[in-house]
Amino acid sequence: MSEIWRKDKWYSLLRPYVDWCTRRSFTKLEVVGSLPCDGRAVIIAPNHCNTLMDALVVLQCRREQTVFGARADIFHNPTAARALHFLKILPIARKRDGFHEVAKNLEVMPVIYDVLHHDVPFCIFPEGRHRTMYSLLPIHKGVVRLASGNAASQPTCIVPVGLDYSDFFRYRGKCRVRFGEPIDVNDYLAAHSGEGKTALYEGLGGVLWKKISELILYIPDDEHYEERLDELRPVEPRKWWVLPLAVLTAPFFALSALLTLPMWGAAEFICSRKLKDKAFSNSVRYLLRLAGSPLMFIIWCVLGFVFLPWWAAAALLVYFLFSYSIFYDWLNLVTPHRRW
Repeated sequence: MSEIWRKDKWYSLLRPYVDWCTRRSFTKLEVVGSLPCDGRAVIIAPNHCNTLMDALVVLQCRREQTVFGARADIFHNPTAARALHFLKILPIARKRDGFHEVAKNLEVMPVIYDVLHHDVPFCIFPEGRHRTMYSLLPIHKGVVRLASGNAASQPTCIVPVGLDYSDFFRYRGKCRVRFGEPIDVNDYLAAHSGEGKTALYEGLGGVLWKKISELILYIPDDEHYEERLDELRPVEPRKWWVLPLAVLTAPFFALSALLTLPMWGAAEFICSRKLKDKAFSNSVRYLLRLAGSPLMFIIWCVLGFVFLPWWAAAALLVYFLFSYSIFYDWLNLVTPHRRW
């Protein structure tokens, strides 16, 4: 396989479509701040609360490529491993995967260093797993060990990123991506040179944890989590105009539902019947849109130009591009949601 940091023409060709699908997954996708461009190697460290969508919203923040780390078990299938390599994703084993799998990280680390040395950012989720709550798990040592190792050969920084969603399970909600102030790893190591590795890693991990927690809605108390959430983001009462608007827009909803039936039908069937972890619900809806839209566009293109005047067929195709979003927007209109 080619070096993962190299530009790939097929990746570059598909990337705008992937980013478009990501942005169309939200009614509002706000990006605050950006990555530093001062020659330092950049390790991106976001919180992990919405499975695949977390990586996608980080990816669309910049036009240039970003390499990501993901759980190693999804690379066991050779075909999947090749596909993930094409998508610029590297395997990172966790403690729970066992000592044998974790040992394989030693083979991956030089590849990540190579990525960073070629001025390509590397994104790793430092919590090690996702959690669909407005909270933050402890930082694993992996990100700190990676940053410290790379700092030995080039200036390196860790950029804390806060991902905040209006709803983890509602497709077409709102999302805010906040880039925090970079942590200069070389400066930190120099200032704490007298400490042992354990203290060094825990200290730097603690700094990163604090910075990420300040970038998100953070509710620290799991025991009283729901009560605090109701205080901070209460469910908004339904406005008087919602029902009349829903009635007026029902024909648009019906047309959108018809045009995208195979996509949303498959997505909702999988989400309701097949998913063990409901945190993947919006990822499934996204992937069905990503994979299904080109095929459905071709089908409606053929049917439209066969049975309709050219201008009506063209209008139908333009409408189709937004139908998946309209379908879920209408559902969100008639269902309660939390204040953003």
